[in-house]
Amino acid sequence: MARGFYYYLRQAWKKPDMKILRERMIEWRSSNAITKVEAPLRLDRARSLGYKAKKGFVIVRVRLKRGGRRNPKINKGRRSKRQSNKKILKMNYQWVAEQRAARKYRNLEVLNSYWIGKDGIYYFFEIIMVDPERPEIQNDTRINWIANPANRGRVFRGLTSAAKKSRGLSSKSRMLKVRPSLRAWERRGK
Repeated sequence: MARGFYYYLRQAWKKPDMKILRERMIEWRSSNAITKVEAPLRLDRARSLGYKAKKGFVIVRVRLKRGGRRNPKINKGRRSKRQSNKKILKMNYQWVAEQRAARKYRNLEVLNSYWIGKDGIYYFFEIIMVDPERPEIQNDTRINWIANPANRGRVFRGLTSAAKKSRGLSSKSRMLKVRPSLRAWERRGK
């Protein structure tokens, strides 16, 4: 059976050439934390998440520092019960990257995002953003839902796929835990 171009592209990303990726990451580290790029690095992944090579679609690369998501341990002036160093951030890195991109480009709306690499210090993500004001987007029946005012700020309300996964609303986590709870749904109906 003949395979398509995107199949081989997907296979290449399962075991990427580390030498090329390392050179790219050295370049990315010296650039800004949030950078607009010409085209997606992982075209297969971007297309599967809704990217089209047309006006109104923008790809943004975000660099995020790894680790350090706990408060430092307190060693003075507390009883032992209050000396915990709890996890302070419950969002996954991808959701944080989407929010940072949305804050930088306020006129654009986050459609989706995907991982492109990590090194010892940073995670790198590419965020697919859409300009809802462009006529090309408003006339496209597949994507014009994002121009609806009800969908503004969807990344901050936890409505992107990375955010839903972080909130425990993905299909795999649904089997383990029902979120929101059934009681919450009952209260909502009243």
